[in-house]
Order: sequence, then structure tokens, then C-alpha cells
Amino acid sequence: MPRSATPYAAQDRAKGLMIAAAGVTALSFDAVLVRMAGAEGWDVVFWRGLLMALAVSALLFATQGRYTLRIWRRGGRAAAASGLLFGLNSILFVFAVLNTHAANVLVLFATAPLFSAVFTWLFLREPIQTRTWWTIAAVIVGMAVIFSGPAEPGGRLGDLAALLAAANMGANLTLLRARPEINRLPVVATGGVVAAVCAAPWAAPLALGWDSYAVLGVMGLVQMPLALLLIAQSTRYLPSPEVSLVLLLEAALGPVWVWLVFAEVPPVPSMLGGAVILLALLGYFARDAWEGAVGWRYGRS
Repeated sequence: MPRSATPYAAQDRAKGLMIAAAGVTALSFDAVLVRMAGAEGWDVVFWRGLLMALAVSALLFATQGRYTLRIWRRGGRAAAASGLLFGLNSILFVFAVLNTHAANVLVLFATAPLFSAVFTWLFLREPIQTRTWWTIAAVIVGMAVIFSGPAEPGGRLGDLAALLAAANMGANLTLLRARPEINRLPVVATGGVVAAVCAAPWAAPLALGWDSYAVLGVMGLVQMPLALLLIAQSTRYLPSPEVSLVLLLEAALGPVWVWLVFAEVPPVPSMLGGAVILLALLGYFARDAWEGAVGWRYGRS
């Protein structure tokens, strides 16, 4: 009997959607927590990276026990390179959130899968579908609208940092796609260590207030590890296009939390450009998700 003929297929997909939505909802608080920390960028990067590395390492040890170090070493240079990219991504994301509108950061960062498609085409020689090129063109138009609007001091650098973070994440996704055997938990932990080490020379991590430590503790020990764990777990029940579709919720929810806490309203060009980008990505991933769901239902994927 094909998998779709049993009630378990629908149950698994519903479970996967719930897990992914919970993970993305947790992830969507990242920007507001970075702002709430009330600390300099390098201090946020240091504690965010260090605490996340500790939390993920503890999780890895709890699940793998005495095999932890063996799993850590097994990834080799590719895993080390991926961890380096994760660390750089953390630095760029924090800098972007502290220097431009959160809506700009989250919308621009949502384009990472398209950068991944381009890098996959360039380095892995996988063809890009025509509709992907059209989506890329629409996203470029949306970016142009965002960058055409007014910017506060440092805002353009923040927008550029968000765009570089998306490109960096796209490169990392390409690397991980080429090496699917790499365990993701050690890579994320390595990224946290890289971010903390890079931030250390410019940070004053012991000069913060207790309220800052409380926010950073929630971010590094609970929010980020929980979000990453839930999103990773959802891939056991959902095809990757559906997970990518759910990830777009971050770009929609994140600015809402920032608006509620800080009353930050992005300028009209940011909202218009963001809408163009999100609609383009929504159409792109919705088609993939529909095709994946139909194929999975009938045992074809």
C-alpha cells in the first residue's frame, strides 16, 4: 500500500507544518531580541555566538554522547568552511538589524535561497529553471525599490549587510547541498564560536547591564537553538520547498514584533519593495510546495 493511502502521511505532513511554523515563529523574534539587548553590535555578536555554541554543543553531547567529538571531526574542511560562513552570517545579520529597518533586513535575508540557486548553477552546474530567473528579476526590482527610499545614517550599510548576509547564507546552503552527509549541529556550534572569536577584540562582554544579559541569554540559550532544532526537525516530515515556504513567515512576523515593541514603521519604499520580494518568493515556493505535496501524496517523492 503506498504511503499516501494510509492516514499517517497526512498526519506526518500536518506535524511537519506545525513544527516548522513553531520554529519560524521562534526565529522571527531574532531581530527584536537583538534590539532589546541594548548593547553594542560586537557585544551582541559575542554573547549570541558563544551562548548558541554552548547550547548546541550541549544538545549534541546529550544526543550523541561519547561519539560527539567523532561527529565533530567527521565533517572535515567542508564543515569548517560552513561553520565559518555561519559565523560571518551572524555578524552581518546583527550589524544589519542595528543599522537599518528590521523589515528591510528580514525581507532581503529571505532571498538567500535564490542566491543559493545561482551559486548552485555556477559551482555545481545544476540548471536554473526559467521561472527561477523571473523570480530573481522580480526580487531585483523589489531590492531597487527598497534602496530607492530614504535611509537613516548607516541605513544603507545596514541594507548592504543584510544583502551580503543573504548571499553568504546562499553560499552556505550550496556548500551544505554539495555535502549532505555533514551533521548540521556541529556546523552551527562552530559558527557560534567563530562569531564570538571574531567579535572578542572589539567587544566589552563583561560591561553590560543585567537586563542585557537576560535578553542575550534568552536569545543564545533558548530562542536560536530552539528555532534551529525545530526547523531541522521539520525537514523529516516535509519536503524542502514546503519548509522554504514556511520560512517566509519570518519576514512577515519579524517586523510586526519590532513594530509592537519599538513602534518602528518602515518607509513606504521599504514596504512596497518588500511586498514585491515576498510575493515573488511566495509564488516561487508555493508552486514547488504544491508539486512536492502532490508528488509526495501519491508516492512520487
